[in-house]
Amino acid sequence: MDLNGKNVLLVGLARTGISTIKKLYEKGAKVTVNDIKDKEKLKDILDNLKGYDVNYVLGKHIEDISGVDLTIVSPGVPLDLDFIKKIKSTNIEVIGEIELSYRLSKSFFIGLTGTNGKTTTTTLVGEIFKSSNKDTYIVGNIGNPVIDTVDKSNEDSVLVTELSSFQLESIKEFRPRISAILNITPDHLNRHKTMQNYIDAKCRIFENQNENDFTVLNYDCETTRDLGQNCKSKVIYFSRKQTLNEGVYVKNDIITINLDNKKTELMNIREISIPGSHNLENALAAITIAAVYGLDMDIVKQVLKTFGGVEHRLEFVRQINNVKFVNDSKGTNPDASIKALKAYDNPIILIAGGLDKKSDFTDFTKLFNKKVKHVILLGQTADIIRKSAIKQGFENCYKVKNMEDAVKRAYELASPKDVVLLSPACASWDMYESYEVRGKHFKNEVFSL
Repeated sequence: MDLNGKNVLLVGLARTGISTIKKLYEKGAKVTVNDIKDKEKLKDILDNLKGYDVNYVLGKHIEDISGVDLTIVSPGVPLDLDFIKKIKSTNIEVIGEIELSYRLSKSFFIGLTGTNGKTTTTTLVGEIFKSSNKDTYIVGNIGNPVIDTVDKSNEDSVLVTELSSFQLESIKEFRPRISAILNITPDHLNRHKTMQNYIDAKCRIFENQNENDFTVLNYDCETTRDLGQNCKSKVIYFSRKQTLNEGVYVKNDIITINLDNKKTELMNIREISIPGSHNLENALAAITIAAVYGLDMDIVKQVLKTFGGVEHRLEFVRQINNVKFVNDSKGTNPDASIKALKAYDNPIILIAGGLDKKSDFTDFTKLFNKKVKHVILLGQTADIIRKSAIKQGFENCYKVKNMEDAVKRAYELASPKDVVLLSPACASWDMYESYEVRGKHFKNEVFSL
């Protein structure tokens, strides 16, 4: 892809913006950056770009698009905005950083998406490939821009790529050689408007694959199971509930791989170090990806025995007076937080609430009477979750202003053997710039007790 001398418009100075601008600049492009945030709000990012000859249009949507050859949108920018539609109507190509990176890269892409479990599974797959002595990069929505790997990686490199629905909306040619959809449950409906639109965005991960590629799907999730009939690639299922004629499954607590008419019993599910049935599904997905790639299963087994999970996902923080504090800030939708609640047998003091993504909290709050002693609520959805909980007959809800108050109140309410669990069931953007910042704030408050 020749960018030399091209006029490139970057819309949205998000996390990947700095890396994208620098790469475009290195490739000889003339870059214009547009963001509706003003100069003051973008100060830290702009300081990082000093020395780069970039034209900025800040504090508003760009109006003059004359001369633009290519537009790159950040994942946070909806493609149905009027000015984006205007750009498309003039036949200016609109793509995202994932697509740009793919066109500039020669590496082997593994793409993972799903509503929940993406970060854990992406990290686990990455660790398996690294332990197998593959030149591996763990990139994408996990926080490491793919664009940063373009000049480091080569034909022998493997890019294990976490992909959000927002990132997949802006692909054109992107083709992972192995794709995986872990599960699909309602999320981001404030952006996608309908569940079908959300599913369609996820399905873009396999739209450019062919019969030489693989798509890994969760057989236990009815939505993902049905997607198999839409794939041109070779579909391999994984299941923790069903015995499969082909795929990776659990039978009598033993993980079994049945591929190419060869059946292998890998390990007992109790040997996997990360807890919870949802993490068993994540492990099965990782095993399936490793198996279709052809990795040594002894190495896979060893990684599964030692892998400790990822930060902000059921992360043990501290124990005080026999009260455990767990950071699950990555629980950014109700289904993720349901899985978190089900991971513990001990009584839970739950801290929840955040950005209103138009989620339905009914199934989430139904669990409160079975799993939760008290719920502490904050953020935009505090009253919405409280109303849903009361409707289910659960009234032990407390509304607080901030994380400091939430942690203090949770500790006051907790008894020995209780678990204080931050699992918001919501995105963080009403109060924090990311779920990572929210999780770190929670941990800081716990350590200050």
